[in-house]
Amino acid sequence: MSNLLKYSGISTKIRAMHSKLIKPSQYETLVSLEKVSEALAWLKHQPAYTHVFEGLEENKAHRGEIEALLTNALYEDFTKIYRFADIKQRKFMDFYFMHYEIAILKRCLRSAYAKSENAMELSMFRAFFEKHSDVDIVRLGSCMSIDEFINGLRGSRYYGPLSRIKQTSDPSLFDYEMALDLYYFSYIWKTKDKVLKKKDLESLTEVYGPRLDLLNVQWIYRAKKYYDMAPVYIYSLLIPCNYKLRPAIIRSLVECGSVEEFFTILERTPYAMSYRKEANGELRSIETLYTTILKNIFSLANRRNPYSIACINAYLYFKEEEIQRITTIIEGIRYHLPPGEIANYALNT
Repeated sequence: MSNLLKYSGISTKIRAMHSKLIKPSQYETLVSLEKVSEALAWLKHQPAYTHVFEGLEENKAHRGEIEALLTNALYEDFTKIYRFADIKQRKFMDFYFMHYEIAILKRCLRSAYAKSENAMELSMFRAFFEKHSDVDIVRLGSCMSIDEFINGLRGSRYYGPLSRIKQTSDPSLFDYEMALDLYYFSYIWKTKDKVLKKKDLESLTEVYGPRLDLLNVQWIYRAKKYYDMAPVYIYSLLIPCNYKLRPAIIRSLVECGSVEEFFTILERTPYAMSYRKEANGELRSIETLYTTILKNIFSLANRRNPYSIACINAYLYFKEEEIQRITTIIEGIRYHLPPGEIANYALNT
C-alpha cells in the first residue's frame, strides 16, 4: 500500500485538528486580556479547549490546575490520533510517547530535587500513562529526594542513565535532565531503523538528526564552560550518533582548549549560518541555535513528506508549542506584565 493511501485517513484527521490550533490574531486577543479568569473564559470558547476546561471555575483555578489541564489537552490529542492510527503508525506513536514520559519524569525530578513536601498531583494523567508506560508517575510525583526518585525507577529503562549521573561529582538538576534527554535521543536514533521504513524513516531522520547534533553541541559547551570536564569524560556523556556533525568535528569541539576556540570550530559546521546572527546582529547563544533550527524542522519535514509520520510528528510538535505559549501568556497576565512584553516572551520564543 502506498503512503498516500496509508496516510490519507490520518492526514485528514490531523488537518481537522490542526484547524483548531490558535491563530496569530487569536493570540493577540489572549495577550490583551487583563485577568487570568478572563483568559480561561476565552479558552473555554476555543474548540480545542472547551472540553478540557469544562466545569473549571475561572476565579478559583490555581496555576498547577491550569497547567495540568493544558498538558492533559496534549495527551488527549495524542490519544485521538492513536485511536485513529493503524498498527504501523501506532508503533511510531509508541516510540514518540517517550517524549511525554521524559517530560513527566522531569517534573517529578524537579520536585524531588527541591525536596518538596507537597506531592505532585499527577492522578489526572494516570490512565493515560498506564496505557503506554511502565513507570508509576503518581509514586514518582511523591518522591522527596533524588535517591528516592531514582530508586522508584528501578526496573525501568531510565534507572541506568540517572544512576550513572548520580555517581558523578555534585550533579545538578540540569545534569539529570540532560541525561534523560541524551538517553531519549540516543534510543530513538539506534532504534528507528527497526521500527520505521522508507518515507517514515526519512521523515524521522531529518527531524531528529539535527536535534541530537545540537544536543551534543550544548552538552560539550556546558561541560567546558561550567564544569571544566576532561575530554574523556565528555565523550562518555555524548549521544554516540552523528547526523551532520562528522566525528572529526565532534572531536575538535570536545578537545579544544577554550570556549572561544569552541565557537571558532562551530563556525565551520553546517549549523554555522543559524548560529551567526540574531535580528539585532548579535551572535546567537547555543540555546537559541537549538530553538531557531527546531522551529523550521517540523514544517519542512511535513511539506516534503505529507503522507508519512511527518504529519503526526508536526502536529504534536505544534500542539505542544501552543500549550507552552498559552501557559506563558497566562503567567504574564497573572503577574500583570504589559501585553507587548507578554507577546515577546510567548510568541517570539
